[in-house]
Amino acid sequence: MKNNIDTIFLDVGNTLRIVVENADFQAESKRQLVELTGTQLSPDEFFELLEERYKVLRKRAKEQLIEASEREMWTQWMLPDFSKEKIAPLSSKLTRLWRDCDGHRVARLDVKPTVVELHKRGYVLGIIANTVTETEIPDWIVEDGLTGYFKDVVLSSKVGLRKPGPEIYWEAAKRIGAEPERCVYVGDNPFRDVEGARKAGLGMVIILHEPATLKKYVGHTTEYKPDKTINNLSELLDIFPALEIA
Repeated sequence: MKNNIDTIFLDVGNTLRIVVENADFQAESKRQLVELTGTQLSPDEFFELLEERYKVLRKRAKEQLIEASEREMWTQWMLPDFSKEKIAPLSSKLTRLWRDCDGHRVARLDVKPTVVELHKRGYVLGIIANTVTETEIPDWIVEDGLTGYFKDVVLSSKVGLRKPGPEIYWEAAKRIGAEPERCVYVGDNPFRDVEGARKAGLGMVIILHEPATLKKYVGHTTEYKPDKTINNLSELLDIFPALEIA
């Protein structure tokens, strides 16, 4: 381990939390989308329409490395043909339901004990995540009893910046008051996460091996390599011993 690391930034999707599919839960989420918007389409028809529009939005986000706010996402991209006055106040709820169409998002079993122990060992912890939601991750932190363990939570939907652009890493480091070279980033994407952290000048990059992520990048190559690859988040405890407090 590089002995000057004192700040650990973590990704969320497929790093701290995974998606567990549940047909009934997903169907109910689609039904509630229909009910909330008042569309005359069936749940499946409405979902297909939203999915096509979402693809356009994601293509823009990935190409330009910018993220729309929830309000922009729904009033300008997902439901531009609906009344803005009606949709704008519903943006947060719509985003949560849209994400629930994939399934339940739950924390990995070793997340809480690992986060708690790293904090106990003296590390400053933070989150940097590409996400369309503005409230889901902060709410999860509260619900899982992790309030107070993360000094800052930097979400692309809130700051308008996306990985692998280095700017979102710099913004997170600035907020926490840490020098990039003293920070490590832990993510699941061996391409986007590593590239962004390297470009931002972070001192170390660790990738959590996640098959669900790798399936999306079959055939993809990159010049950027992580410092370490782990299979479980708890392995961070083998890498980062307690800091010596001056």
